[in-house]
Amino acid sequence: MIVWLSSELMFFAALFAMYFTLRSVVPDMWAVETAKLDVPYATVNTLILVSSSFTCQIGVWKAEHDFKAHRTGSIFNIKSWGMVEWFFLTFVLGSVFVAGQVMEYATLVSHGIAINSNGYGSVFYLTTGFHGLHVLGGLIAFLFVIGRAYGAKRFGHREATFATCVSYYWHFVDIVWVALFLIIYAVQ
Repeated sequence: MIVWLSSELMFFAALFAMYFTLRSVVPDMWAVETAKLDVPYATVNTLILVSSSFTCQIGVWKAEHDFKAHRTGSIFNIKSWGMVEWFFLTFVLGSVFVAGQVMEYATLVSHGIAINSNGYGSVFYLTTGFHGLHVLGGLIAFLFVIGRAYGAKRFGHREATFATCVSYYWHFVDIVWVALFLIIYAVQ
């Protein structure tokens, strides 16, 4: 998992290099185009994704320390939740983030920023789009973990390890987004 995440880090490093290179070549374009970004909207969307890392980690803790896959009480009693419920919540938060990205893309296209409009549009959609695809991959991985928890006769170390590996990927995706957010939205 660590080797694979390292290769993903190299992939995103190339995207960051592309972003900084184009930004240094045409700084005037960046000044015009970044003014069209909705920073408060992106901030809320970022907080949703970052909060999903916390729900994911609580689910991992339930899996690793309690070997607790499912809730033991009412769905409304959060203290009784197991890994599955926390991962479902993480899945929902990740899905809301992706839907928020799609809505942001639609708004930006209506403001004239498309992937083929100029260098800024190309770099913006490539970096955030590839990140979005990685989020979708993480959401699919959560479904596999949840399915495996339901299919296991006895939830044990193997299932908990699988959940932990998926959490590594999810935290990596969140960290990459925080870096993208800071570079694209905060440092204009």
